[in-house]
Amino acid sequence: MNKLVARQRLVMTFTFFSMFFGAGNLIFPPFVGAQAGSATIPAAIGFIVSAVGLPILGVLAVTFAGGFDKLASRVSPKFALFLGVAIMLTIGPCFAIPRTATTSFEMMVAPFVPSSYGWLAQLIYSLVFFTLAFLFAQHPEKLSKVLGRFMGPLLLVLIAVLFIACLIHGIGTPANPMGDYSTNQIARGFLDGYQTMDLLAALYFGIVISANIRAQQVDDESQVQKETAYAGLGTGVLLIVIYGALSYVGVVSGAIATIDPTKDTGATVLTNLTSSLFGPFGTAFLGIVFVIACLNVCTGLIGTCATYFHTRFRTVAGRTLSYRTWQVIFTVFSFIVSNAGLSAIIKVSVPVLSALYPIAIVLVLLTLTHKSLGARFPRVYFWTVLLVGIASFATCISSLVAVFGGSIGWLDAALAMLPLQQYQLGWVVPAILGVAIGIADAPRREFFPGCAGVWRSVGDGGCRSIPPIKRHTEFLYAAGLRPSAIVILASSTTAITA
Repeated sequence: MNKLVARQRLVMTFTFFSMFFGAGNLIFPPFVGAQAGSATIPAAIGFIVSAVGLPILGVLAVTFAGGFDKLASRVSPKFALFLGVAIMLTIGPCFAIPRTATTSFEMMVAPFVPSSYGWLAQLIYSLVFFTLAFLFAQHPEKLSKVLGRFMGPLLLVLIAVLFIACLIHGIGTPANPMGDYSTNQIARGFLDGYQTMDLLAALYFGIVISANIRAQQVDDESQVQKETAYAGLGTGVLLIVIYGALSYVGVVSGAIATIDPTKDTGATVLTNLTSSLFGPFGTAFLGIVFVIACLNVCTGLIGTCATYFHTRFRTVAGRTLSYRTWQVIFTVFSFIVSNAGLSAIIKVSVPVLSALYPIAIVLVLLTLTHKSLGARFPRVYFWTVLLVGIASFATCISSLVAVFGGSIGWLDAALAMLPLQQYQLGWVVPAILGVAIGIADAPRREFFPGCAGVWRSVGDGGCRSIPPIKRHTEFLYAAGLRPSAIVILASSTTAITA
């Protein structure tokens, strides 16, 4: 089979869609709408670019590269391991797994518990939640088979009901932009799209899409890439509609009840809306749906992270760690983190994601332009990631210190010198500089179009390909070449003609 038929493309589209659509992500667009108010359209555009566009490009990138390890190894194998661990910790026990418990708590329990007992209720709830998640993680396929069949459609129906109810209710007078959305709504929406963490997930799991396409007997690589693009386009349309609808829901909720951006979250925005439109029973139903959906996601993430670390780190400090041990570690750690509360988790995750996302973005863009840029100038990967990493991690440190009420004067002053830093995009110029340095650091070779794409040595009258040799080889007298054509070859970056 050379290409997929319409029905198969639809199946691939919904497979693609299911990778990025989950209950946890549903709290962010309403929060954008509630804060942006009358400026929701530009804010939603920025959010959609990073929450929809970047993950789809990420899947295409790993498809073109042949997987995450091959993509990240273009920088270096050690970097591939570092980034893989960082992604797993971020979408696992540090942020995403604890967030499943806190989100469902905020939706299901918090509206019905007095604030004075909130910490105790959260402690008890998270203990029960993670106990069930750990038990279900022992046989995740059973839970996924049951919940996977109806949770996606149920969440879509829920969004449709909320959106229609908001259309009937009407906005009235939209609230004025507040908090981080008082100015520069597009840039702020773009940064808040990081909270979905879908680009990070796309880099590591995106190869699943192309693998599913190949399983349908599509063996031509160019066709696999086309089918992946078709599925990505369909997924993009679905997510844009959903995130647009949820942003509108947030605007209506914000007009009904004002929120405090420093304390409230998207869960607060949704519960305010359901309490007003549907009463306590509507809020309880919404909470139940979120609990079930978040429990399903949590179970899958515990198993995924445990598998990753068990595969790569079977022994730690001389001790052998089993798959079950890794599950226990991640479950207990996530339980502890979750009791910090949803608002605190989101506040801390923002600086961390501001460090990882720029690196992921430049990797995706370099991969998508690999034939015209990276293949000719392989050092652009190293230099671009290095400079972007320095800028983004410096921003991360500065932001983390600010979250805890401190500041580093000299670091803040240095970062302020970066163009676009006021929009948290100070990594853009270092990225451009990294590309320029990578090109300048490329092998000094001459390319002769008449030689059918073959590099030849200076001073040679004909077209001769120069065979690659291993690093540390110093001089090669190629057969038939004059001494003036001595070539210094290094497999990493250097092929210099003398």
